[in-house]
Formats: sequence, C-alpha cells, structure tokens
Amino acid sequence: VQLQASGGGLAQAGGSLRLSCAASGRKFINYAKAWFRQAPGKEREFVAAIAWSGERTYYADSVKGRFTISRDNAKNTVYLQTNSLKPEDTAVYYCAADPMLSPQVMGVMNAWTYWGQGTQVTVSS
Repeated sequence: VQLQASGGGLAQAGGSLRLSCAASGRKFINYAKAWFRQAPGKEREFVAAIAWSGERTYYADSVKGRFTISRDNAKNTVYLQTNSLKPEDTAVYYCAADPMLSPQVMGVMNAWTYWGQGTQVTVSS
C-alpha cells in the first residue's frame, strides 16, 4: 500500500476529526497531495489539495473555513483537520497524490495518479 489513510470515525455535528494519509516511498515527498470524498450514491468529489511545498492550498467551497489541509514532508504524511462537521460531510475520504499537477486540475479526480484506500467519516446530527 503506497498511501494509507486513517483517522476516520464517528463524530457529532459540530465536532472534529483529523485524518492522516501516510505515504510509503520517498518519491511521494515531492508530490502534490489531495483529499477527495465519496458519499453513498454520489460521485467522488474534491475536498482539498496542497502543493508539495505546502505553500499553496486549495479547497472546495463546501469545506472552506472548516477544513484545513497540511503536510509534514519529514513524516511523508498529509493531514486533513475537519472542524465544525456537518452530517453532509459523511463520506469515505480518500487521499491522492501526483508528481506534477497544475492548479487548474487540482479538483479533477482523474488527474490524480495515486490513491489511498479511504477512511470512513460519519457525522451524526
């Protein structure tokens, strides 16, 4: 497994969870990273992305101001801090990585090369 997502679970509305995605292999250190999510019966959608340096971040409008993506290249890990959770945030969250991605396609699922296995986030009302 090259990308291992963890940290999902059950949270109440208004609560928080911190998701992690650990990468195996030094090649991922310089890759852009992202989080997508997929709710039951829906297509996978973009949540957030971060450039390899961590200097630039991108968010879906639905999570701006509530979620924060960050990375620790020394640990080869990307994080997604989810705050003020809502029931509509319930989904399987996937991490993704790519060696070279322009900001214009950060939100395009098919543009990402590597994917983790997903971690379930369930938010109760």
